Amino acid sequence: MRAFLIAAMHSGAGKTAVSCALMAALKQKGLRVQAFKCGPDYIDPMFHSGALGIPSRNLDLFLQGERGVRASFAAASADVAVVEGAMGYYDGLGGTAEAGAWDVANRLALPAVLVLRPKGAGLTLAAQVRGLMEFRENSRIAALILNDCTEGCARMLTPLLERECGVPVLGYLPTMAEARIESRHLGLMTAGEIRDLGARLERLAEAALAHIDLPLLLHLASEKETAPPRGAPGGSLCRIAVSKDEAFCFLYEDSLDALRRAGAEIVFFSPLRDGALPEGCRGLWLCGGYPELHTRALAENAAMRGAVRRALEAGLPTVAECGGFLYLQEELEGADGEFYPMCGALPGRGVRTERLVRFGYLRLRAQTDSLLFRRGEEIPAHEFHYWDSTRCGEELEARKANGKSWRCGVVNNRLYAAFPHLHFGGELPLAERFVKACLDYGTVT
Repeated sequence: MRAFLIAAMHSGAGKTAVSCALMAALKQKGLRVQAFKCGPDYIDPMFHSGALGIPSRNLDLFLQGERGVRASFAAASADVAVVEGAMGYYDGLGGTAEAGAWDVANRLALPAVLVLRPKGAGLTLAAQVRGLMEFRENSRIAALILNDCTEGCARMLTPLLERECGVPVLGYLPTMAEARIESRHLGLMTAGEIRDLGARLERLAEAALAHIDLPLLLHLASEKETAPPRGAPGGSLCRIAVSKDEAFCFLYEDSLDALRRAGAEIVFFSPLRDGALPEGCRGLWLCGGYPELHTRALAENAAMRGAVRRALEAGLPTVAECGGFLYLQEELEGADGEFYPMCGALPGRGVRTERLVRFGYLRLRAQTDSLLFRRGEEIPAHEFHYWDSTRCGEELEARKANGKSWRCGVVNNRLYAAFPHLHFGGELPLAERFVKACLDYGTVT
């Protein structure tokens, strides 16, 4: 399998557009392509999946650990792996390069292709690239791609950058409305919200085929060995209902696979449209997403809100992260400023703020044994939300790398409900513990 990483000097350079253009173009050339995303990003992988028609996977050194990242990467069954970086190339945990795009490229020995948006810069752009290349002993930067660039600008910059930086410029993507995706408080709009996404991706692929040297890109890519999938499922032991619709869509594919390997049958359902939980479920996972943008529809589905409330009252093992946590509470403020009734299974109101409440990696410390955790364990997690709650919980200690700490979470032997997102493909056996609790519970109909 050939593999490379797409990086940039900063967010907003167009990594996702370039990555999707390359993925779709390589697929059009008849190659099997697997997409990956560095870090705890849920939205960019949706665009990858739109380009390829298969799930994209995250490579997160903080949440998964190096062993988990290597296993996820090695399990890819493809001719080419395209890894999209996050933020700036060296930006990692707590002002270090740890767990950032360069760290992933370095540990997996991947060449990096740097995306440059050259507006208003010429020779200075070469100075910036040289700075990145010399910042670490092995930058792994092997090539450059110009984005949002005219043909004339590309003709002028290509020999300049190649002469000054000593790496090839593979080509460019022209200025394209197709590459512009609107943003909101948690980042880009999701792929499912863009009705003409297929047509946009097709035009991006055509531009990549016309203006980027794909044979040279594949020549520069490293050759990586693949491995059989980790512990393929041997049969379903229990059904776990997993929310999946426009309001609840933040899922890691490797977390789902970890549950399947532990014996779960994943059954998706929509809190927006379904009137009841899937029949026979013995566990419930309410993932994060955008419930605050769908408060009226969620409130109007009283049948589902009641079903979820009764399930929790009956002790159904439940994981509720971020938006799922807000859905379990009494009320949620919508983007319109109005408050709407939610499930009422937990006390509290979800309220809008004008800023990020908490952002980034953290570690949770378990004070007691519970559904997912054992007393004294430290669990890597991630938060990113503009909505807060009047009742965030007190059962867990959260701590960031800078020493800042707070209490959060409502946890017991049947429940994890909190803002922090978890990854079930990491070092701790979270999936196995969840499935065991589901097996111990019994069937809810």
